[in-house]
Amino acid sequence: MSLFDLRLSDIHNRLATKQLSVAELVDASLARIAATDSKVGAFLTLNEENARNEAAALDAQLAQGGERGLLFGIPAGIKDNIVTEGLRTTCGSKFLDNYDPIYDATVVTKLRAAQSITVGKLNMDEFAMGGSNENSAYHPVRNPWALDRVPGGSSGGSAAAVAAGQAYFTLGSDTGGSIRQPAAYCGVVGLKPTYGLVSRFGLVAFASSLDQIGPITKNVEDSAYVLQAIAGHDGRDSTSAKVDIPDYLSALTGDVKGLKIGVPKEYMGKGIDPQVKERVLEALKVFESMGAQWEEISLPHTDYAVASYYLLASSEASSNLSRFDGVRYGVRADNPANLLDLYRRSRSEGFGPEVKRRIMLGTYALSSGYYDAYYKKAQQVRTLIKRDFDQAFEKYDLIIGPTAPTAAFKIGEQVGDPLTMYLNDICTIPVSLAGVPAISIPCGTADGLPVGLQIIGKHFDETTVLRAAHAFESQTGFHNLRPALS
Repeated sequence: MSLFDLRLSDIHNRLATKQLSVAELVDASLARIAATDSKVGAFLTLNEENARNEAAALDAQLAQGGERGLLFGIPAGIKDNIVTEGLRTTCGSKFLDNYDPIYDATVVTKLRAAQSITVGKLNMDEFAMGGSNENSAYHPVRNPWALDRVPGGSSGGSAAAVAAGQAYFTLGSDTGGSIRQPAAYCGVVGLKPTYGLVSRFGLVAFASSLDQIGPITKNVEDSAYVLQAIAGHDGRDSTSAKVDIPDYLSALTGDVKGLKIGVPKEYMGKGIDPQVKERVLEALKVFESMGAQWEEISLPHTDYAVASYYLLASSEASSNLSRFDGVRYGVRADNPANLLDLYRRSRSEGFGPEVKRRIMLGTYALSSGYYDAYYKKAQQVRTLIKRDFDQAFEKYDLIIGPTAPTAAFKIGEQVGDPLTMYLNDICTIPVSLAGVPAISIPCGTADGLPVGLQIIGKHFDETTVLRAAHAFESQTGFHNLRPALS
């Protein structure tokens, strides 16, 4: 059995009983990256020297005995829009090609406190804008299940690294589905927490009212471990919620008897691949066999979610990315004629086509004379979408459906059709607009490629989401399936 097939709890026990060293874990991770990343392209920056030095220091601690946390010595990958002190953070963009942060994001600080080891920064769609990881300014990421397929995006590097056995867990960010969709395409587990549960301090902003950091792992138990480490209030993030953090591990009982599940007809209709629909229906039968109940429901404003999301997210991106001007940090144009020329050329040369497209769309939506017709209207629709979820959760404990309408598509297949690309997020975007938690877990395959099941919960009810996901996982073996590359 490969080290990457072990649960984090198994690795923890082996470290505690001296059957395994931290150096061996780091060596295995770096060796795997060296052997496979020329094919996958999941990493942008490696932290090899520091990782080995940290491993030696942690092994010295192990030799002294004492209690260690569950993430002690575990090598992890960090999405490249989460800042790491002294470790290059590019956001997948040439604009930040030379950016070495002078501080850590809060989630990175928490992982350091848990004594996890960062082995590198992971590839992504530029500034998290994209659903296929073809928008990286450096190189696309390829799906370990089929190298001619996309891994999803924007956290494609984070999902592919776990699927390929390069890292034991990774962190991604989710704005409209950017953790869940790549997790589905790569056959791994991706959790988007409730908005505000995990600090956004140090996450390079795309759409501030939607962005949320979460874990990508091999199984649900590992997700609970990582969430336990990174969740909690942060005074440096004005949107961070002051809520009690429960013991997520205690929720993994395997018992879902009596749970009421709603299945939105809008998530199972037109545009959903028949094989994907069949896998979801089979998963619902598993929940039935465990004593849960489900029935079809309606989230009537789902049809307006994609349009609302792209207006809101692009508007916020237009505002957030205005700071990239070639003056304060990042690359700048050579020999500008004047200040205006510096702005124009730095942004024109630094941003890729998808980022430019969204900045232009957002600037237009926020412009005088169009604000009420577009941005304000989209905010009103967002309220209606949130209300749909609130009303559904008055009766149901969970909402379940597919994570993505299809399995992973081929690289280059949709790159020239932005609208079709945007519609791949039809099942994940409403969840982000409502700010509720959701997890994607493997539930089978379609034409040999993974299919993701999305389990959606009430605000700050990650315990029920994890409980249901873990129970399903315990009754099936889909999370144990590995691509040929791994």
